[in-house]
This record gives sequence, C-alpha cells and structure tokens, in this order.
Amino acid sequence: MKYAAATQKLTAFRQQIADIRQQMRKVQADIEPQEVANYEFRVPDGIVTLTELFGDHEDLMVVHNMGVSCPGCTLWADGYNGIHQHVTSRAAFVVSSPDAPEVQQKFAASRGWVFPMVSHMGNSFAEDMGYRTATRLLPGMSVFKRKANKILRVSDVTWSPGDDFCTIWHMFDLLPEGPAGWMPKLRYSADAAAQAGAQAGAPAAAEGAIQAPTQAGGQTPAFVASQSATQSASEPLQSCSKECH
Repeated sequence: MKYAAATQKLTAFRQQIADIRQQMRKVQADIEPQEVANYEFRVPDGIVTLTELFGDHEDLMVVHNMGVSCPGCTLWADGYNGIHQHVTSRAAFVVSSPDAPEVQQKFAASRGWVFPMVSHMGNSFAEDMGYRTATRLLPGMSVFKRKANKILRVSDVTWSPGDDFCTIWHMFDLLPEGPAGWMPKLRYSADAAAQAGAQAGAPAAAEGAIQAPTQAGGQTPAFVASQSATQSASEPLQSCSKECH
C-alpha cells in the first residue's frame, strides 16, 4: 500500500478509536458506584487510611502495582513519573503494592520516582478490588470518589501490554516491525555498564543514564515510598505476569 493511502487509512482508524472513547465516557458517567471500606495502608511512618489519601481532592486514582519484581509495572511507573504533577492538579494519586514500605522507599529512590506509594501488605484491598487472587496479583487502576462520609469506587481497569496506559507500546506501533518481541526489563545493558563503572570509580555515568536522587525525587510526601528489589516473605505471590505492561 502506498504511503499516502496507508496514512489516510490509519487516520480513519484513529478517528474510530476517538469516537469509541466518547462512547466509553458516556457509559462511564452512568456507572453506579460501589461503596468501599476505608482501608488502612502501611507507610514508612505508620498507617494511612484510604480517606486520607484523597488529600484536598474529591477524586483519587489508585494504581494496583504488582511489586518490585515486575519489569512491566516498573516500565509504567517510570513513564508516569514525569506527568505526576499534572495529574495531581486534577485528582489525588497513589500507587499501592504488596511490598513493605521500606522496600518501596528504597526502590523509589533508585528510580527517581516522585509519586506517593502505600503498601497493602496485610489487608484485603487488592483482593476486594479484584486485583489479587490466591496465586497472583494483577496490574490496573481503581478510581474513587469521596462523597459525604462514603468512599465510592467509580471505575477500574485492568492493564496489559499494548493498552492505553503505557505510551511506549504505541510508539513501537509506529515501527514497521512493531515491538518485535521487545519486553521491558528492570535494567538494560547500558544501565549495568554505567553502574559497574561507578562502582569501579569511573568519573561519570554513561550519557543518558538516570541518576537516582537521595530521596524519591525530593518531592515525595511523608507517606511516599516505592518498590524494591525483593518481595516480602509474607507475600509469596507470583508478582509479575503476561498481563503486566
């Protein structure tokens, strides 16, 4: 197919997708909310409730993250990190994972993440929301609204590679071969080489390597944390799957 003809056809497909999104928004507006409990989460300095996570907002987005051993969840979080300040100008946002707060905090610092995280270790939040089974965790997002003394879940979505919530897959779609078998990793060869050089006393990291701040972006609230390289022994679940980004 000629370039111009293919471009025109792809533009038509994208318009169809945009039209479907408008229909989805109409359905979303008519959903009957689910009332949920005021769950308690673990944070570095104690406990925080679901209500407290709203802050000054009436809307709250909670990401169901599968934990530190999942490259796909880390890929998503790395990509989200730069837009966090824009998101929180509209709604509250937090990432929930099964890792202990100290594990989350260490991993957040290593990635330079600036968004808040909470641990659902020991509670039924992920299970009740449909993102944990007896053997595995699932990635996704639940959205809540605070109304009077109630907390209402107004929407949720399970995530998977190629969905609307991780930009890199759509960028790869523009390549003739698409992703071509590419899958995310926690570290790539260039990162490993730069780290080895730093440990050997090299004067500078490789160009483009991400340098971790001393704290999670230096902007994280008191209850902020993020994931780490080991999963808690009290959470013996499979923490990554093909559903993840």
